Amino acid sequence: MGNDLDVVGVIERLWRYPIKSTGGERLHRADVDERGLVGDRLFAVRDAEGKFGSGKNTRRFRRMDGLLHLRSRYPRSIPEPGPPELLDPHGNVVADPTAYLRSHLGRDDVELAREGEVSHFDQLPLSVLTTATLDWIRREVPGVPVDERRFRPNVLVRTPPGTPPFVEDEWIGCEAVVGDALRIEFLRSSERCVMTNQAQQDLPHSPLVLRAIARAHGNRLDALARIVTPGTARVGDRVVLG
Repeated sequence: MGNDLDVVGVIERLWRYPIKSTGGERLHRADVDERGLVGDRLFAVRDAEGKFGSGKNTRRFRRMDGLLHLRSRYPRSIPEPGPPELLDPHGNVVADPTAYLRSHLGRDDVELAREGEVSHFDQLPLSVLTTATLDWIRREVPGVPVDERRFRPNVLVRTPPGTPPFVEDEWIGCEAVVGDALRIEFLRSSERCVMTNQAQQDLPHSPLVLRAIARAHGNRLDALARIVTPGTARVGDRVVLG
């Protein structure tokens, strides 16, 4: 498992996003399989061309502004997540997610769809961010409310005092054990887009967030990982490199 010198931090918060590009749900524990947190981004808003609602336009994704004002959660998560609940901007569960999405987005060609052959993930299944990096961003954009929701990680790791920002870069190419059995391998970081600036819930729109990341770190933020050995992640678990 490694010794104390290998401990890079402990899990501060866990996030799962049942419907891609909507606000997610905070968890105290999460089962993690080869695909990532069980149920994470398992559903997405799909249009008539088969593209998924996102904060950007790519071959697979279509920008759909307004999704971040909504949240999603599972009414139950064991053993297999069923259809998620969609919550409106006031936190109320909507009765018919597809009908609500069509009205909310002003499009009649979208539907809530479960993942099929085409992955809903932008890149890799697990995004890890540190408090050291998050605190640096807050210092760079004083007056702009910033928390991890802007960057949509699955895992926020609390790092020891004095840890430099962007310490995640040092983990690329390394494996880590999380808790008792979960093992992951860090492969690269995420290239950020305008989604980090967008308003959501109580976070206002601000172009300063992405500008700071672009200036200091080439638009890259977090550490993306693949799952080596499935297991369970819990708030308070140690993250041990090696």
